[in-house]
Amino acid sequence: MKRVMLKLSGEALGKDGWLFDFSKIDAVAKVLTEVQKKGFELAVVIGGGNIWRGRKGASQNMNPVTADSMGMLSTVLNCLCAKDAIIRAGGKAKVFSAIDMPSLCDGFRADKADEALKEGFVTLFAGGLGSPFFTTDTAVVLRCLEINADMLLLAKNIDGVYTADPNSDPDAKLIKSLSYEDAVEQDLRVMDASAFHMLRDKKFPLVRVFSLDKAENILKVLDGDDMGTVLFPKS
Repeated sequence: MKRVMLKLSGEALGKDGWLFDFSKIDAVAKVLTEVQKKGFELAVVIGGGNIWRGRKGASQNMNPVTADSMGMLSTVLNCLCAKDAIIRAGGKAKVFSAIDMPSLCDGFRADKADEALKEGFVTLFAGGLGSPFFTTDTAVVLRCLEINADMLLLAKNIDGVYTADPNSDPDAKLIKSLSYEDAVEQDLRVMDASAFHMLRDKKFPLVRVFSLDKAENILKVLDGDDMGTVLFPKS
């Protein structure tokens, strides 16, 4: 049985990138339930960008600790929403938060998360790392290592890693595969440098970046489709 860590972009679950598009959320929840039923142990981290994009625009002058705290709480809202949708789709789900809020969800512990995964729950990790100055990129990689996942899937609102930002550079080209080291050296910001360094140092076997424009892409990737970009450690 393979243990999969999935990172979902918050923006990809929103309507035009904001708040909640329940048709998208329900479609993703159905797919997550199908993934679990196929025999995968599935853990999920969801970004909070559909609710809060701190340190950007009008909020850029906020106290960074306050801004980051609001971002972490946004991920809790997204995980609770996803849990509800998964249960309505006929699956089982649990939320573990790095921020202590026992009336809403369990606090994160690697051993408890491991138990939930083995029991067939889609396991949602909320609250980032519970501390400011760490993004959900760092959080998903740390959780990935803590639960001994076999692969990390990054489902984004872009279909892979490009040589430049394809939204602003028409000459940007999709990169089908590259090492963690090359991604850092080329300053390809699909993830934070700290996340890449952890993946590199632990020689994590496989990260795939692909688009969540269709929820079924998650199943296609797990069935062997080569869409998106593969990242790997240098041998």
